[in-house]
Amino acid sequence: MEKFKSFGGENPAYDRSTDEPPHYEETSFASTNGNVYSNGEHREVRPSVVSAFGHDTLDRVPNIDFYRNAGSVSGHRAIRPSLQELHDVFQKNGPISVLDTVDDEEESQGTPTDDLESVVPIENKGGFVKFGWIKGVLVRCMLNIWGVMLFIRLSWVFGQAGWGLGVVVILLSCVVTTVTCLSMSAICTNGLVRGGGAYYLISRSLGPEFGGSIGLIFAFANAVAVAMYVVGFAETVVDLLKDYSAIMVDELNDIRIIGCITVVLLLGISVAGMEWEAKAQIVLLIILLVAIVNVFVGTFIPATKDKKSKGFFNYDSNIFLENLPPAFRDGETFFTVFAIFFPAATGILAGANISGDLKDASAALPKGTLLAILITGVTYLGIALCVSSAVVRDATGNVNDTIAMGVSCVNSTAVSACNLGYDFSSCAVNTCKFGLMNNFQVMTMVSGFGPLIIAGTFSATLSSALASLVSAPKVFQALCKDNIYSALRFFAKGHGKNNEPIRGYVLTFFIAVAFILIADLNIIAPIISNFFLASYALINFSCFHASYAKSPGWRPAYKYYNMWLSLIGAVLCCGVMFVINWWAALLTYVIEILLYIYVKVKKPNVNWGSSTQAVTFVSAVSNALSLSGVEDHVKNFRPQLLVLTGSARIRPALLDLAHSLTKNYGLCLTCEVFVGQRAEVIQQLNSGMETNQLWLNKNKRKAFYAAVACDDFRSGTETLLQGSGLGRMKPNTLMIGFKRDWRTIEPIDVHSYVGILHDAFDFEYGTVVLRMNQGLDMSHFIEAEEEAMRAEQEQLALENEVMGEEKGKGLFRKSKKSSKQVLTSRVSVTSPQSPQAMKVNERLVEASTQFQKKQPKGTIDVWWMFDDGGLTLLLPYILTTRKKWKDCKMRIFIAGQPGRTEEDKVEMKSLLAKFRIKCNDINVISDINVKPTSESWKSFEDMIEPFRLHEGSKDRAQAEALRKDNPLKISDAELDTFDEKTNLQVRLNELLQENSRAANLVIVNMPIARKESVSDYLYMAWLDILTKNLPPTLLVRGNHKSVLTFYS
Repeated sequence: MEKFKSFGGENPAYDRSTDEPPHYEETSFASTNGNVYSNGEHREVRPSVVSAFGHDTLDRVPNIDFYRNAGSVSGHRAIRPSLQELHDVFQKNGPISVLDTVDDEEESQGTPTDDLESVVPIENKGGFVKFGWIKGVLVRCMLNIWGVMLFIRLSWVFGQAGWGLGVVVILLSCVVTTVTCLSMSAICTNGLVRGGGAYYLISRSLGPEFGGSIGLIFAFANAVAVAMYVVGFAETVVDLLKDYSAIMVDELNDIRIIGCITVVLLLGISVAGMEWEAKAQIVLLIILLVAIVNVFVGTFIPATKDKKSKGFFNYDSNIFLENLPPAFRDGETFFTVFAIFFPAATGILAGANISGDLKDASAALPKGTLLAILITGVTYLGIALCVSSAVVRDATGNVNDTIAMGVSCVNSTAVSACNLGYDFSSCAVNTCKFGLMNNFQVMTMVSGFGPLIIAGTFSATLSSALASLVSAPKVFQALCKDNIYSALRFFAKGHGKNNEPIRGYVLTFFIAVAFILIADLNIIAPIISNFFLASYALINFSCFHASYAKSPGWRPAYKYYNMWLSLIGAVLCCGVMFVINWWAALLTYVIEILLYIYVKVKKPNVNWGSSTQAVTFVSAVSNALSLSGVEDHVKNFRPQLLVLTGSARIRPALLDLAHSLTKNYGLCLTCEVFVGQRAEVIQQLNSGMETNQLWLNKNKRKAFYAAVACDDFRSGTETLLQGSGLGRMKPNTLMIGFKRDWRTIEPIDVHSYVGILHDAFDFEYGTVVLRMNQGLDMSHFIEAEEEAMRAEQEQLALENEVMGEEKGKGLFRKSKKSSKQVLTSRVSVTSPQSPQAMKVNERLVEASTQFQKKQPKGTIDVWWMFDDGGLTLLLPYILTTRKKWKDCKMRIFIAGQPGRTEEDKVEMKSLLAKFRIKCNDINVISDINVKPTSESWKSFEDMIEPFRLHEGSKDRAQAEALRKDNPLKISDAELDTFDEKTNLQVRLNELLQENSRAANLVIVNMPIARKESVSDYLYMAWLDILTKNLPPTLLVRGNHKSVLTFYS
C-alpha cells in the first residue's frame, strides 16, 4: 500500500477504484513515539477522503468499528474525527488528517480496562472452537436438565407428592426457569455477550457489586453441582454392585470412592479442551435419548411376574388414581420434595455459562434455552405420569405375595395391587425395598431393556456433571479477569487456544471432592438450590431494573418479556428459597450481602453502564425536581459551597476545609477559570474535566469539579456564581483563598479579585475567605511533579524505541544519552534551592495537609462581631461535628459595651442555648473601640503607602485628575471618610493576636466595602491587616438571611 507523505493537488487519499478509502501510516503525531503509544496501542492515520457525498471531507459514514469499546479484544477499533477537528479553523492547502484506527494488543491480560463487551474477533486466528445454538446451548441445557433426577429421583418425587402435586412441582420449576429465561433473553440481546454466563449478565446489568457477589456464589454452586451429579452416578453404580454382591467397603464409602474416581476422569476430559468436551456431550446425548425412549417403550411391554412383585403392572387407571394424592413420609413435605427436585431445572444456564465460546451468544441463548426448557419439561411430565400410572408406591419384591383376584388385602397401602392379585400389606409394617417410594431404580425396572436405563443414568449424571465442571471454572475465570476480588487474580489466567481456565478446573475439582465425601444426594441437592435460586432472582431483577430505569441504552432485541413478570419471577425465586430452607436462604443472603459490601467498599475500577447507574440518575433528577417544588426553610439550610480552588489539586488546604464543611451532606463545587481566548484554552478545559473529577473521587473528596473559559478571571467567576447548580441544588456560599500577593501584582488583578467579592455580595452569596500565613497555592509543586513524570515517561519511551532497534548499528548509546539529556532538562525545575526557599516550601507543604489530619485539642475562636444571619456561627458548629475536629471547642468573642460585660455574656449564652449550640466560653470585648497602638497603625500605614495618592498636597484640578487616572488607589479623602472602620480592623487584629494566637482556627466577620466608595487597595488592606500574623483564619460574611432558628 502506498505510504502517505504529503498533500498536494488532488487529494492522494482519493482512490477511484473502491468506496473504502485506503489506510496510511502516520508520519507525525503529537505526544507519540512513532506509531507506538505509551499504552501499547498501534495507531494509523487516514487522511480526508472523497466520500459518498462527492467532496473532500473528514466526516465518516456510520461504521460499526467506531462503536467498539476502548481496549477492544477484537483488535480493530476505528476512531471517528473529533468535534474539535471538524470545527477548527479551516487551513487552506494544509494537511487534513485524522486518527483513524487502533490495533489493540492481541493478548489481553484481563485488566479492568479490557473490553469484555466488544465483539468477538473478526478472524479466528487462534483456532478457537465456537459453538452454534444447538450444540452450544440446546444440547448442553437438555443434558444438564436431564440430570440425576430423571432416572434416580423423579419416581420418588411423584411417590411422595403424588402425581397431582408432582405435576405442580415440575410446573413450578418450569415457571421459575421460563420467567428467568425470558429475563435472560432480554438481557443477553441488549448487546454482545462475552464469557461469564450468569455473572456476566448480572454484573453488566446491575454493576460489579451485585455481579461480584452472585458470581462467586454461582461459581461455587456449579462446583457443588458437580458433586451432586457425580454422587447420583455413584449411587447407581453402587446399586449395581449390590445386585451382584460386589460391594467394596460399604455403600457409603463405595459412593465416595466411585465418586472421586469419576470426577478425576471428568476433570481429564475438561482439561483436554472444549472440543473434546463437546464431543463427549454428543455421545452422552445419544445414549440419553435412547434411554428415554426405552422408558416409554417399556411401559407398553407386558410386565413379568418379577416386575409385578416389584410394583410394576403396566398402565392401570386404579394405580393412576391411587397415586394422585400425596403420601409424604419420613418428615418430607411438598417443599422438601421440591427442594430435592429443583436442581434438575438449574441446567438452564448451562449454555449461558459458556457464553464466551458461542458464535452468537445473543441469538443462541434465548432460542436454545427456551426450547430446552420446553423439551425437558414435557419429557419430565411424560415419564413421571407414565410411571405414576403403572407403578404402585410400595411393593415387597416377593413373587409369592399373591392373592386370589377379588380378595381384599388387610392394611394394604396398595389397594390397586390387591385388585391385580398382589398383597403388599406387609409394607405397612415393614419397610419394603420396591415401589415408587422405596426403589430409586424404578426406571430401570420399567424400561424395556434395563441396561439402557443404567447407561442413560450414567449419561444423564455424567453429562450434567461435565457441564457443571466446565461452567464453574468459566464463570469463575470471568469473575477473576474483571479483578473484582484481587486475591483471586491468580485464577484469571487461561491456557491454550481456548483460554482454558486450568487453575479453575483444579479448584472446582477440590470443591467437588469435598462435597462428594458427604455421599448423600438428598443433603447436597438443597444446598445448591438456594444458590441457583439467588442467581435466578438477580437475573430477573436485572431485567426489571434495566426496564424500570428506562435508559435509552436498554434496547433488547428480544421483545417477549415484561418488566413486571421479571419482578414477579424475582420475588417468586426469593419466596421459593425461604420455603425450601429458610436458614439456608438467610445464609445465602448474608453471604451475598457481605460480598456486596466488600465490593462496594473496594470500588473496583470498572464502568459497565449498569442499570444501577441509570436508576441513580433517574432518582437524582426526580429528587432535584421534587426539591425545586419546595421552598427553602431555615431549618434545612446547609452551606453549599462554590470553592475557587483552580485545579482540584492546586489548593489542597482550601479544598480540605470546604470538604469538612460539606462532607456527604452538602454540595461542594471545586471551580476553575481558564483565562484566555476560548480556542486556546478549550482543549485544556475539556481534558481537565474528567481528570479533576477522577482525582476528587480517588481522594475521597465528595465534590464536583466545574470549569469555565473566559477572557478574564472575574467574568469566569461571575458565570460560575450565576450558572452553577441545578434547581435547589445550587451553591449559596462562595469560598476563596486570600490573595497574599495583592501588593505586588498588577492593579487589574487586584480589581478583579475585589470585584469577585462584590459580585458575591450582589448575588447574595455568603462569602468565606481563607487565609493561611504559608499560602495556599501548590501549583509549582504539582507542575514540577508532572514535569518529572513526563520526563520519565519520555525516557522510557525512548529506551523502548532503542530496544526495538536492530543491535550493532551504534544507535543504543546515542539514544540513551539523549534520553538522559531529556530527563535532565525536564527536571530542571526541581534543581537544588536555597535553604531559605526550601524552608518556605516545607512549611507550605506542611500547611497544605493541615486540614487532612485530625486536629489536636484546641479551640475554634469565633469572633462574631456582626449579625450576618448566623453563617459565622453555623460554620464552626458544623466543623465541631466532624470527626477530625471533635477535640476542638468553640470560643465565642463578641463586642460589648463598657460596664455591660456580664449582661452581654448572659444574653449571648441564652441565644446560643436557644440555637442548641454548646459553648461554655463566651468572651465579651468591651474595649474594641479603643484606638490601635502606634506600632500597629504604623504597620498599616506602611502597608498602604505605595497605593496612596496623597492628593491633599496638590491643587484641586490636579487632585481630581489624579483620582480619575488612579481609581483603584487610596485617596486622602477616602481615608478620612473611613477612618473609624480602618481603626476597627487594625484594633481587631491586635485583639485577635492577643486572644487567639493559639487557636486551631480563627473565624471572624469579614468587613464589607461599599461599592464605588472604598477603593480596591484600601479594602485589600483591611482584609490583610485584620488577618495578619494569625493562625489559619476564615473571614466570613453571610448574606444576612437567617441560617439559624430556635423554632422547632
